[in-house]
Amino acid sequence: MRQNSGSIIFAALLFTAAPAQAFDSPINRGPLADFLNVFREQAIPRQAVTWRHPQFKRGTVVISTKDRRLYYVLGDGRAIEYGVGVGRMGFTWSGVKTISRKREWPDWSPPPQMLKRRPDLPRHMAGGMENPLGARALYLGSSQYRIHGSNEPDTIGAAVSSGCIRMTNKDVVDLYGRVKVGTKVVVLN
Repeated sequence: MRQNSGSIIFAALLFTAAPAQAFDSPINRGPLADFLNVFREQAIPRQAVTWRHPQFKRGTVVISTKDRRLYYVLGDGRAIEYGVGVGRMGFTWSGVKTISRKREWPDWSPPPQMLKRRPDLPRHMAGGMENPLGARALYLGSSQYRIHGSNEPDTIGAAVSSGCIRMTNKDVVDLYGRVKVGTKVVVLN
């Protein structure tokens, strides 16, 4: 995709969100609490931020693959910022999708392209704590991409996936509770 300097400046301005306050949610209770709280200290903590981009309406998910951040727009000049892991070199993408399905503890079957690169992978894994999709998955349209949890919190903030957007399990459970099927997802490079 060819970009002009105006779109580069827009992207730079878009992701200079100022922290508004520390953010937490009631995920510290319930059956997943121990599993989700294993990684209390994360490199990119979830927080509420000031949001100065009215072109993205309340309820929209905006992902900056360059900055490795996901924003859930709250409206009234606020958003929730999450750290994410993104596609590695050659596996980046951008565009607009919608959340087509939501799954708790999803099963995982690697796509054929991934099995071709990694024949050592299992053909199918049932959902659970060892599953690479983690605690929740948000499917993006009819694509093979998802926003999903990860059991590897050290990959958050890195470019390591085959195009999916990774979050800590704690953060993906929080986002999962906020979004609905049909939510607009904007992915920017």
